[in-house]
This record gives sequence, structure tokens and C-alpha cells, in this order.
Amino acid sequence: MRKITRVEVESEVGAGTRGARMGVEALKTVGFNRNSQFFNLDNSVKVDVANDVMFEDDPSKYAIHKEGVLHTCKAVADSVSSVLKSGEFPLVLAGDHSSAAGTIAGIQKAFPEKRLGVIWVDAHADLQTPYTTESGNMHGMPLAMAIADDNEEAAVNQIKESTEKAWEQLKSMGPEGRALAPEDIVFIAARDIDKAEDKLINKFGIKNFTVEEVREKSPLAVAKESLQILSECDMIYVSFDVDSLDTKISVGTGTPVPGGLEVEEAKEILEHFAAEPRLVAFEVVEINPTLDTLNKMAETAFDLIVPIRDIIAKG
Repeated sequence: MRKITRVEVESEVGAGTRGARMGVEALKTVGFNRNSQFFNLDNSVKVDVANDVMFEDDPSKYAIHKEGVLHTCKAVADSVSSVLKSGEFPLVLAGDHSSAAGTIAGIQKAFPEKRLGVIWVDAHADLQTPYTTESGNMHGMPLAMAIADDNEEAAVNQIKESTEKAWEQLKSMGPEGRALAPEDIVFIAARDIDKAEDKLINKFGIKNFTVEEVREKSPLAVAKESLQILSECDMIYVSFDVDSLDTKISVGTGTPVPGGLEVEEAKEILEHFAAEPRLVAFEVVEINPTLDTLNKMAETAFDLIVPIRDIIAKG
């Protein structure tokens, strides 16, 4: 059996809408209401986050609450690295997706000599930078942080020195500033991608399995092909944003996008990844119960997470 530590990240500092910090508690509410023992099965650690900065005025138009995101990502990196070095598996339950840059950095800190492959199941590519963003919300930037690319060819913003300094720190959280190789990323269900992100995807040849492709090939075939693309990688990390699901399901999330995965499609894909021997971390993000009705998003996510946890535990 594989020992799991649940890493709880109640952060919303990178999001444009408040409420994502309550996603973990929303999942716990589902577990409590169902008399489930899920939250008693494993060790857990609660990461120190910086949501309080959201009450402060922030002049950083293109990297809003950058200091809070940096604090949170560093704390996540330390926690994930510590869990991995102890020989346990980090199951990360997080709020807004900006903290995923910390998850990636933590994996790299734990295993600096190994090559990491990232599978990003998300409606968005999250490859924005302060130089390209329209919103300034940093939950759209974690993969750009991880690959340490400013996307200068698509730059439209002039950023302040303080923003540049924080951005440089966010790009260098891994061991000796080591960046994730862009070619070691696979997207599944990404469909809200802007021109700036498209430039990076085309530049590096990053594969995006569209929802249409999932249905044409089958969810299992896409899962297998994703792992094959990353066959040269020593370890795999899967980040599952609930907005990858269709909007008839993913109401309780900050940035829902129509035309997403059905629950059964996501279940088949994610459970195949859970059984992958190279898997070193699994993450679920962006549940926002304040935008939901009757906690349905958390209920759907809980139904996906429970069997995934059991498959991972079996090793």
C-alpha cells in the first residue's frame, strides 16, 4: 500500500473571484454528510496561505496580489517536497490554480535529478504572464511560472519593477531555478485559450487533447496517449481543474467554460492516471461553493476523488 498525505491549500489569492479557499471545506462537508471516512484515512497538512492580502489595495495591475501568490506557492512547494521526501504521496486539494506552480516546484525540489511530466486537465492553458494578461489574475499563470517563460513575443503590457521582481521569483522556485520543460506538458480539455497562450503552445508543440478528440478516440485512449507523449519523463503529476468539466456540471467554479468533459469521461481519464506507476502527485483545484447551488460541484469532485485516492493507495 502507498501512504498518502493530503495537502490542503485553502488559497484564493490568485483568483479574480473570492470563494475558492472554501473548496476544501466544501469537500469535507460532502464527506461528513455521507458519513464517509475519506478524510480520516490519511495524514494531512494544511499549507500556510496568504488570503489576507486580498483585503489590501494592490497597484499591480498585471500580477494582482503577487506577494500573496509568491508566499503561498513557496509554502506549497515546501509542503509537497517534504511529503515526497518522507516517502509519501501528496494528494493536493487546493483553491485557486495559481498554487500549482508551488506543487511543481515542490516535486522538482524533492527529485531534482528526475524529469517531470505534467498533465493539465483544465479548460484553460494557464500560460498567461504579466506581460500578456488582460485580467491580471494569477491563477491563469502557473504553467508560465513553471516553464519560466515571459512570452515576450506576445507582450502587450508594460509592468512595474516590483511586478518584475516578484515574477522572477515565481519563475525560480524550483531547485536552482530549474524550469519545467514545456514539451513535458500535455493539456486535456483546454478550450479557452487566447492568442498569447496559443503562441507558446505552437512554439513548443504542446499537445492539447480537445474534448472532441476525447470523444473521437475515447477517454482511455487519450489517457494512454498522454502518458505515451510523456514516456521520457521519470515522473508524472496530474492537475485536475474542475472547470475542465462541462458547465452543466461545473457551476461552482470561478471560470466555467461550455463544451467540457462529462463526468464519466473525466473519471475514466483520471482513474487511468491514478494507476500510473510514475505518478508522484495528484491535485484537484478551483471548487468554489459560493458560486454553486447545494454544493453540487464539491459532490461531483468528491465522487471523482474517492476512487482515485483508493487506486493511488494500492500503488
